[in-house]
Amino acid sequence: MTDTLTIPDLRGKAVLITGASSGIGAALAYAFAAQGALVGLHYNSNTEAAHAIARDIEQAGGAVVLAQGDAAVSEEMAAAVEKVAKTFGRLDGVVNNAGSMIARVLYEEMTDEHYDKVMDVNARSVISTSRAALPHLKKQGGFIVNTTSVAARTGGTAGSGVYGSSKAFVAAVTKGMALEFGKHNIRVNAVAPGVITTPFQDKYALPGQLDSVAGSVPLQRTGTAQDCVGAYLFLASDMLSGYVTGQTIDVNGGQFMP
Repeated sequence: MTDTLTIPDLRGKAVLITGASSGIGAALAYAFAAQGALVGLHYNSNTEAAHAIARDIEQAGGAVVLAQGDAAVSEEMAAAVEKVAKTFGRLDGVVNNAGSMIARVLYEEMTDEHYDKVMDVNARSVISTSRAALPHLKKQGGFIVNTTSVAARTGGTAGSGVYGSSKAFVAAVTKGMALEFGKHNIRVNAVAPGVITTPFQDKYALPGQLDSVAGSVPLQRTGTAQDCVGAYLFLASDMLSGYVTGQTIDVNGGQFMP
């Protein structure tokens, strides 16, 4: 963890970050810990990386608990929520960041099995994790920040259409939850990253896609996980965004301007 801007109201807040073993999720785990937040670090199969991040946070004086679970399985995410809440004695926020493209599959070749896998991990996981967290968040108010995508705005690229559709679902769920949960003093917002150079892109980017984006966006580069951190911290902080709910912040270098 490096020197960072201090956001005082995040200190001592217990935050579950799903999909936190790599990419944006890992950057968020470090960032929230650096703010003095109590970090619930969720992961699924990337055990070694998750434990390494947790060790880094603890060695820097932070508080972290590991919570393993398949984001596509509602019961496992509910167990992860309960583990974090029980460990810290509270839960103040959830960052629903877990997700996957699974594979690039064209709509004309789409199978029900592929559709189910994509929607379960990207879409249903947001509902199941948030639902499990809700009783804890109701106790003192809190926040939910969902990760959607520029693909939700554009429809995606060849073979990523259903992924983009699942992220559009998340964008709509964000608004619906904001409408329902506001009465409990729970704010719900989203961040829509563009093309971010993470292991996700290493696995799923089309040939030449990263160079093409870097050459075409106004900021003339692809993004980094660290580029996304500020938007999440802003939306987590009542001090900075206490009257912001139901919104999506685009972090895409100008690739898409709504």
